Amino acid sequence: MTAGRAVRTYHQSMPVHVLVGEDDPLQAELLRRYLESELYRVTVVSDGRSVLEAARREQPDLLLLDLMLPRVDGLDVCRILRAESDLPILMLTARSTEDDILLGLDLGADDYVTKPYSPRQLMARVRTLLRRSHAKVQEDVAAIAGAIEIDPARHEIRVNGNLVEVTVAEFRLLEVLSENAGLVFTRAQLLERIHGSDRFITERTIDVHIRNLRAKIEDDSARPRYVLTVYGVGYKFADAGYDAPQ
Repeated sequence: MTAGRAVRTYHQSMPVHVLVGEDDPLQAELLRRYLESELYRVTVVSDGRSVLEAARREQPDLLLLDLMLPRVDGLDVCRILRAESDLPILMLTARSTEDDILLGLDLGADDYVTKPYSPRQLMARVRTLLRRSHAKVQEDVAAIAGAIEIDPARHEIRVNGNLVEVTVAEFRLLEVLSENAGLVFTRAQLLERIHGSDRFITERTIDVHIRNLRAKIEDDSARPRYVLTVYGVGYKFADAGYDAPQ
């Protein structure tokens, strides 16, 4: 785990706090209205440096981040914050090419919405991301898979006893695969489990999540022991023993 990296805590009695980084005044005001209609507490800032300062100072529950911000680009903001905390990040982007979107996900964003977006679509994505981030389960016992400990109640993953910071999507991906060890999932099936029925997210997104997850939990991400590729089909979590070859 990166030294000094913050782990956010969530207090259910407090209103959900959403930080918005958007430099277009009209878009920023619309976002504020959408979010406040859901009874969220909203902070709006207009440049990347202010996003970083507000995120560190206020520790919001969710960040809506426009990628084309002045002073510090949204992609750099995403990279910096992901190195410091597990704050859920929803990208807002007019960069609709797949490579730009995958780059944002690769830097640690949890999800994205392309402009122009509908208020209903945006609010649905916000609710889904918050629900995944704040989900609580009744079980107090963490699932153990080899050297990996998965604790849904605390939303934590430990490898060899060390806390590993993952995004909401990465946590859910590992949870789904490990709960079904040995079963093969296609990219489409994993996409449905992780991102729901969103038709704007492609199956390549799963490959990005898998690559990032392996880098965090595997001793050698090029020769994974846990999250395995089944060529021509998809991915699976290794059967008992957890020493299967790639």
